[in-house]
Amino acid sequence: ALWNAAAAIRRGACSIDAQSLRAVPAARKWAREIARVVFDGLMAGSLSVPAQLAARWDRFGGPLTELIVELGRVWDDPAAGRRVQYHLEQMLLDSDDLAAPRRLARTLGIRVDAGNPASTELPEGIDRIYAYLMMDGRIEARVQFGALGKVTRSHWIELASQSGVADKSNMSEAGASLSMAEPPSDPDSHFGKLARLAAKAQELVRSSAEPAEPLAAPRRKPAADDNGTDRTSFWNRRFATEDPWNYRSPYEQEKYERQLEILPAGLIGRALELACAEGHFTRQLAPRVGHLTATDISSVAVERARARCSDQPNVDFGVLDFSAETLPGKMDLIVCSEVLYYLDDLAELRRIAKKFVEALTPGGSVVSAHAFVLRDNVERTGFDWNTFGAQAISETLAATEGLVLERSIQTELYRIDRFRRLSPDGVATDPVIDHVPIHAPIGVGVARNIVWGGARALRRDVARSERRQHVPVLMYHGIADDGPAALARFRLTPAAFDRQMAWLRANGFHAITSEQLGWSIANREPFVGRPVLITFDDGFQNFADHAWPILRANDLTAEVFLVTDLVGESARWDIDSGPPTQLMDAGTVRRLAGEGAFFGSHLATHRAIDGLSSSDLAAELLRSRMFVERWTGRPTTAFAAPFSVTDRRLGRLARECGYRIGFGGKHGPADLDCDPIDLPRIEVRGDRSLEDFVARVEAVLG
Repeated sequence: ALWNAAAAIRRGACSIDAQSLRAVPAARKWAREIARVVFDGLMAGSLSVPAQLAARWDRFGGPLTELIVELGRVWDDPAAGRRVQYHLEQMLLDSDDLAAPRRLARTLGIRVDAGNPASTELPEGIDRIYAYLMMDGRIEARVQFGALGKVTRSHWIELASQSGVADKSNMSEAGASLSMAEPPSDPDSHFGKLARLAAKAQELVRSSAEPAEPLAAPRRKPAADDNGTDRTSFWNRRFATEDPWNYRSPYEQEKYERQLEILPAGLIGRALELACAEGHFTRQLAPRVGHLTATDISSVAVERARARCSDQPNVDFGVLDFSAETLPGKMDLIVCSEVLYYLDDLAELRRIAKKFVEALTPGGSVVSAHAFVLRDNVERTGFDWNTFGAQAISETLAATEGLVLERSIQTELYRIDRFRRLSPDGVATDPVIDHVPIHAPIGVGVARNIVWGGARALRRDVARSERRQHVPVLMYHGIADDGPAALARFRLTPAAFDRQMAWLRANGFHAITSEQLGWSIANREPFVGRPVLITFDDGFQNFADHAWPILRANDLTAEVFLVTDLVGESARWDIDSGPPTQLMDAGTVRRLAGEGAFFGSHLATHRAIDGLSSSDLAAELLRSRMFVERWTGRPTTAFAAPFSVTDRRLGRLARECGYRIGFGGKHGPADLDCDPIDLPRIEVRGDRSLEDFVARVEAVLG
């Protein structure tokens, strides 16, 4: 029926029963096919070849456009009808030589003299331009873009320059350098109207109820990464922030309890605590000893420890670099917790172990509490630190003449050992080894450094040895156990997502942002190590509830593309599939941005962009970017197209609205040759296995 109606339009009229149109599918995926049916019917009915149709628009354009508008009415979706119109006009102009201007319903097809362009007025109803840039009668480039108003001479010069025509046209250097970013002088021009839309969006953002956030301060590099050689300065800088290791956490307190448990029975005479830090464990140790000397290399830490233990008369404090200085002697107990990692190497550790023996009385004890580190044994759970850990420390102390292991309390993450200095006639016995679980919750600051079950590759190793041209950009939607069956493809369970992130961590991947991806492409800089860009469309609340804690625990981050007009509401675009999913509100976005998540635009309303007018598309791009910047306090330069739908207007218009990076409908890995405004992604489906996920990511590694 639709084909017949299009064929009959050659007579300037169209008669079709609206009821018969109801069978025509409105889904986005059918828009191009519907346009093709109309195109074919029009060609047959008018006895025209494709190259003749655009030139004959005046004969059938009115009734043809009315036919498509009627489709939109039947569907109760004008945007769906506009989508068909755009596709049809694209087909008409793709077949035309533009020997004369072609004014269709929404598109103007023209030739432009790139060497001496003139301003182009935009006829009423037109919001897209399809142009051949000409030089000496030859087509040098084809450009298509959304147009909001008059295209000025300087605008055409800029388009020619960006299309590579400027080099061939011998245009003046001044003319070729005109920038579209300059303030528009003509309010009716494309950029004049774009500026008005930007001002309107800014006013909307300013008048919103949400408070503005200051620009996020650059993150300070952790002191542990400082390359300075002065240990005292290093530790004083570390303690510039009080409680840098969260000593009060349940995890640390459980570890303290086990250190107290492993102490020799009875009252201990004289004890020395090395690296007492701010005195949290000092206060718990003091009642178990007659006299305690608590020391640290940092005077800042010692003063806090002294204040914390001011009511403990049996404790003295002092600043001590136990590596460079002599240890106090005749000690019955030496305690060193979480500090021996920071020695330069095992040779220095062996020297320190001998100092322990010298400082202890015969029969005295050394209690050492340290975490397992992957560098010691990559095949077991450990912390991903660039140092030796509990295994190497324990082996070194056990190999020290005069020391023997008496007891060890071991968990999956750390071990606490008690060594005894043998007396001249002492006999070593087999140690008592207790394996115990960790009951305390593990905070994210600790968890982010753990690789559970061991690692197949370490980040620092692959950073040194691997450079690659490709990077996987993973696309997720929801992370939840339940939801509409029709949306199962777009939803992973938290357990499945956890397994995927753990695999990435164990295989040496590190997360990057779209900004970093764009920089590498712009600078043709190969990717270091094994980067992965993890993205989430829509901004569901279940990202905050489930995905973000898993990402943080695996020392990864993600970029979430928000539907800004609906923040705090629900995903109404999924209403036909079941109860719509809750979206994060602005407060949650602000909190997560402060914790290290990144956010971009999924436009303002989640409408597919190929059905939006150019003005509406620009307004959504501007409004969405400005709201995300307000909530996060950071510049926003990335967007993801809703439904992964794009058209030929989007890239240029997005750049004009302040974006540098975009994700559309392409599938596969990103590489250094990609257009940064139309980057591909790899969809991670909820109905696929971990093995499928691994295969897809490993395929990118090559």
